[in-house]
Amino acid sequence: MEIAIIADDSKKELMTEFCIAYCGILSKHSLCGTAVTAKYISEATGLYIERMMAGSQGGAEQIAQRIAYNEVDLLLFFRDTSDPTRTDIELLRLCDMYNIPVATNIATGEILVRALDRGDLDWRDIVNPRSKNSRSKRR
Repeated sequence: MEIAIIADDSKKELMTEFCIAYCGILSKHSLCGTAVTAKYISEATGLYIERMMAGSQGGAEQIAQRIAYNEVDLLLFFRDTSDPTRTDIELLRLCDMYNIPVATNIATGEILVRALDRGDLDWRDIVNPRSKNSRSKRR
């Protein structure tokens, strides 16, 4: 599965701790994230995370484009709800439009990552045949 990771500044530490806890599951998937979040997680876990631009420089928009092109299967987006931005709303709207499971806090993150590990999200392989994991299964 293709997993995108974004964390607002006040949630970066929480996202890093979350990824440390679920490193074993996340390591089986392709990850991308906004620059600073990806850096923190990768340094803490050793996971390879494709780095987009920083969120303030358009990284969230890059991930939004991937969602629109059906290149993301799951979004982990720990956000600061006290200051929602237009980009936040657009990301959530796109996830709704394209049926992308999204976690906006640690509780839904845990549910989705455990579901991913159980295979509950394998239906995404049909929806996203371009996924690296889908391609490797067909060989």
